[in-house]
Amino acid sequence: MKFDELNIIDPILRALENKGYKNPSPIQEKTIPLLLDDKDVIGIAQTGTGKTAAFVVPVLQKLHERSNGPRSKSPRALVLAPTRELAIQIAMSFTDYGRFLNLKHLAVYGGVSIGPQIRTLQHGVDILIATPGRLMDLMNQGKVDLGKVEFFVLDEADRMLDMGFVRDIKKIASSIPKERQGLFFSATMSNTVADLTLDFLKDPVRVDIAPEHIAVDKIEQCVFFIDQRDKIDLLIDLIKQQKMNKVLVFVGMKYRADKIVTALERAGISAEAIHGNKSQHQRTRALNNFKNGRAMVMVATDIAARGIDIKDIGHVINFDLPNEPENYVHRIGRTARAGKEGTAYSFCEACDRNFLHQIERLTKRRIEQADHKYHSLTAKNAVGNAAKPAPRRGFGGSGRGNSRGGSSGGRGGRDNRSRGNSGGRSRDSGRGRSSGSDRSGGHGRSARGGESRGRSRSGNSAGRNRSRR
Repeated sequence: MKFDELNIIDPILRALENKGYKNPSPIQEKTIPLLLDDKDVIGIAQTGTGKTAAFVVPVLQKLHERSNGPRSKSPRALVLAPTRELAIQIAMSFTDYGRFLNLKHLAVYGGVSIGPQIRTLQHGVDILIATPGRLMDLMNQGKVDLGKVEFFVLDEADRMLDMGFVRDIKKIASSIPKERQGLFFSATMSNTVADLTLDFLKDPVRVDIAPEHIAVDKIEQCVFFIDQRDKIDLLIDLIKQQKMNKVLVFVGMKYRADKIVTALERAGISAEAIHGNKSQHQRTRALNNFKNGRAMVMVATDIAARGIDIKDIGHVINFDLPNEPENYVHRIGRTARAGKEGTAYSFCEACDRNFLHQIERLTKRRIEQADHKYHSLTAKNAVGNAAKPAPRRGFGGSGRGNSRGGSSGGRGGRDNRSRGNSGGRSRDSGRGRSSGSDRSGGHGRSARGGESRGRSRSGNSAGRNRSRR
């Protein structure tokens, strides 16, 4: 099938052609006609499936077709995204696909001054892309009116809920007219996400692109059984021996990202880190350095990496295995894009053994074991309690924290859904504020920065009780 078979108007077809796109991806082929037919949609899809265009194209088309008279100062479409990077990426898609239309969009997020965003809103925009925290700031200050929203898009709903944004989402949705069209995208369909769709969508059609069907076959996957103390040495050896030049490394904790970058730089490997404690300027600079080749390696946490769309990533390395198997597919999907091949390496400690089993069950594929000089029999043969993350200490210990996830979340900061009491505010390494917050102006909370909303304070045991974001 081609895009011109989906009843897409000519200006958008021209924009798609300019980008070199002729054939829709499965999620686009199934979703675009439904949205053009006024249906509410739940899309289950991972990164790399083309899900952004699946909602950007129909939103642009329907707004264009309904345009008459001068532009209203109130947005007619609202897109919520969990992180700044994803909000920026979505805004770029509206720019690309709407270049031949007279529609104006704006992305609002924290980490930057709110003043210019307010001034742009006052002149009027058709489409507003926002992180929940910054949008709540604007609403509380009376600087944005959502009373004319016709389209409501929630991108990465599962991640939004993991980060504790459910109350904000409900408050935002209550400010939008009940008569609107809705689209929720999510990598997984948890009970909480399902409940949310019942509140906000009307008789939605579900479009499910199963994660095990996404580009995994074109990715070479290997697992390295290893002890924690040897991980950095193995990473340096792999990058140098295989002459890698565009590598995305995923880690579980913010402090570890910085530690790895320091070690790589000492070894003569240019690297950048991106995580929630970085300011917006630092994150943008790091991304640009990685895109243009000034940095060979990008070290990122899961949430900070949301929305990163970088071409020609040759290798993805899971320095820390994710504790949710869907995140593994999400991570490795950053390589082997647009029909190209890619490589994904995973470092597996003894305490990650259960995570590895979960990943293999989800992908229905046994990951090949790699031979290397740091090979750990302890990690390879771990079973029972040895194959699980160490349990958290109680409030009487140095590694305090509450976890909802039982043993799967017992790694403390490695639990993406870890929260404090009743959705308490995030405290990263004991601090209540973060320069990487999604709320700017000196009063940002890391919960609103596209980062964890959970209560997580620094502890011992190699930092396992620190926030993973």
